[in-house]
Amino acid sequence: MNSAKVISVCFMLYAISWISGVFAGATPAKKAPPTVIIAMNEWASQRVLSKAIGLMISGMGEQVEYQDISVAHQWGALRQGFVHIQVEVWQSSVTDVLVKALADKWFDDLGLHNAKGREDWWFPAYVLKLCPDLPDWRALNQCIEVFADAARADEGVYRTGPWNPHDADLIRALKLQYRIERYSGSQPLWQALKAAVTKQEPILLLNWTPNWTDVRVQGQFVEFPEYEPACELVEAWGLNKNMAYDCGKPRQSQLKKVAWSGLKKQSLCAYQLVQNMQFSSEMIANASALVVADGHAENKAAQLWLAMYANEAQQWIPKTCLAP
Repeated sequence: MNSAKVISVCFMLYAISWISGVFAGATPAKKAPPTVIIAMNEWASQRVLSKAIGLMISGMGEQVEYQDISVAHQWGALRQGFVHIQVEVWQSSVTDVLVKALADKWFDDLGLHNAKGREDWWFPAYVLKLCPDLPDWRALNQCIEVFADAARADEGVYRTGPWNPHDADLIRALKLQYRIERYSGSQPLWQALKAAVTKQEPILLLNWTPNWTDVRVQGQFVEFPEYEPACELVEAWGLNKNMAYDCGKPRQSQLKKVAWSGLKKQSLCAYQLVQNMQFSSEMIANASALVVADGHAENKAAQLWLAMYANEAQQWIPKTCLAP
């Protein structure tokens, strides 16, 4: 028998053996569990908490992936199932979009965190020595020279990230002599803050709570005219009768968790875990501080955070999903 016939016969015998095994009840390869995809936004606490929850989901036997995505783009991705979980939604930043998306059932509302948020203009506490009438917003124009830089002495500088497009409207509506310096994200913003704190130099920037500064740097929010929805919608409302946005941001906002509507069917354990989890303000602040202040990589920070809050995290795991 020549070599070609030998190969042909061997192949036929292998095929017959394989088919016989299948029909004789041979066990097929175990199907891999579906992958749970967690949205990763631009700020430290959200990223660390996403990694921490991902570790918990992995511990329940699920496959997990992380997807970098902006706040603006995540809503469509959650609707289509391209991402499955968002662990830290700040409702004050996306009120209109989020309310409409939930009303139209784009994705599932899995409830509120215990933490309450606030975001607005902020300064370190030591700045009060230079501008004692703060946090009243009217002190800002009295203290322009305090917040000015070398470029221009006749206007103060407010530092922020690529968010909150209505800050310019606020400046115009309240006739503040300030310009905006925008950074690409939170990391360079925090670098500017830490440099200022080290030198005890004045700085005025966007900040929020809960955040790493809650547990590392004392400071205060500027108290603008109190927010009401009419401030954004009715020009005649408020101090400036010709312009909207003559108020600060809401002084307390809700923090939510949401999920792709198909996740409940695909991974009930992950779905119920996110439903059960409750972040306090301290939990979120420490998640951010582990990266921004302490310099840990996100994966290490997630592990440290889980160790810090092991008792609370254990209570979030559905009883039917506990490892044997």
